[in-house]
Amino acid sequence: MIDPSADRAVFRQLADLLRNRITSGDIAPGSPLPSELRLAQEYGLSRTSVRQAMALLRSEGLVIVEPPRGTFVRTVEPTETVTLRKGDTASARMPTPAERRELEIGEGTPVLVVSRADGSHELYAADRVRVSR
Repeated sequence: MIDPSADRAVFRQLADLLRNRITSGDIAPGSPLPSELRLAQEYGLSRTSVRQAMALLRSEGLVIVEPPRGTFVRTVEPTETVTLRKGDTASARMPTPAERRELEIGEGTPVLVVSRADGSHELYAADRVRVSR
């Protein structure tokens, strides 16, 4: 239940409710979330508050937005291991739209840039890679 008189902002309360449903498996990976309008009506919130809650969940990597289809619970992708050798470095950043399309990653997911000692660069979706030495 959302309590407008609580110290916690209503959009954060909604994000908490949806996050709990997602992490508990009540809303399965790949499943759509209710529309902004439906959530606003169901919880007595403004669409702005619902959008803020969705933005928070998107920034946490729990949901993806597929315009115009809607918002969906992210599916867990298999991970690969990237081995860093002597002189290699790794850094994270947000991808360009072209990189997001190329790597097929949702909005809000960072990329890992591996700079090899030989000057080459490799790009990975940060949520699908594990780095080892």
